[in-house]
Amino acid sequence: MYPLVRELAGDGIPVTVTCRVLKLARQPYYRWLADPISDRELTDAYLANALFDAHRDDPEFGYRYLADEARDAGHHACDRTMWRVCSTNQWWSAFGKKRAKNGKKPGPPVHDDLVQRDFTAQAPNELWLADITEHKTGEGKLYVCAVKDVFSNRIVGYSISDRMKSRLAVAAVDNAVSRRADVAGCVLHTDRGSQFRSRKFVRALSRHDMVGSMSKVGAAGDNAAMESFFALLQRNVLDRRAWGTRQELRIAIVTWIERTYHRRRRQAALGRLTPIEYETIMTTPAAHAA
Repeated sequence: MYPLVRELAGDGIPVTVTCRVLKLARQPYYRWLADPISDRELTDAYLANALFDAHRDDPEFGYRYLADEARDAGHHACDRTMWRVCSTNQWWSAFGKKRAKNGKKPGPPVHDDLVQRDFTAQAPNELWLADITEHKTGEGKLYVCAVKDVFSNRIVGYSISDRMKSRLAVAAVDNAVSRRADVAGCVLHTDRGSQFRSRKFVRALSRHDMVGSMSKVGAAGDNAAMESFFALLQRNVLDRRAWGTRQELRIAIVTWIERTYHRRRRQAALGRLTPIEYETIMTTPAAHAA
């Protein structure tokens, strides 16, 4: 807008009037008038030209590759500066462009957030967490819903299916209840996925006398303890190889949970004990005392 102010001033229109109409401050305009183009702006302009030329020649290059091309052309700047220029002009790799969102928004919560990121429990069946993950196979996607007991980090129930429907979450809860029996009053914390907001899932909680809890939208930390388990599953099973069939991946997931995670993988948060060992040690004295 400053060149326009200068042009109008040349036509006899006072700078004060033009700045008031355009809602501009006069002092920045006079600073610009004394030095219209700063050295940094000129350097960035030449750098942007070099980066654009490289991007136009190879649209699949990311900013690091574009930076290498710009340096070869004689421009010296750090990677952060290169990224800033590319980001400002939205020059992204054709392969790394982020997918657009589908426009869907999570529905309203059916439960309040009773956990508030306090992932602690003094006894089994006080606080459970649940979430769903997915992975591709040669036959299509496979979905896993797991339920975790915060007390011992044990996966007390899970279900695996080729479809992500509400019955996937209901089956996981039913599986957990069948293993733990006395779950009345247990809080089950989830995100706001449609499976956990469904009528079937809410009825399942009511049927087992459980209490629902739900995190906020876009707050990954509200269910971080469950996300940590899925991160382990991702590294140790899902991403270890390409899975040809759903059955192969299903067997691998169950084997890793029941044999490795529960019985062999020691956790610092449990005093270097496995979930099975921790529950056995921590619950036996209470049982004897009763």
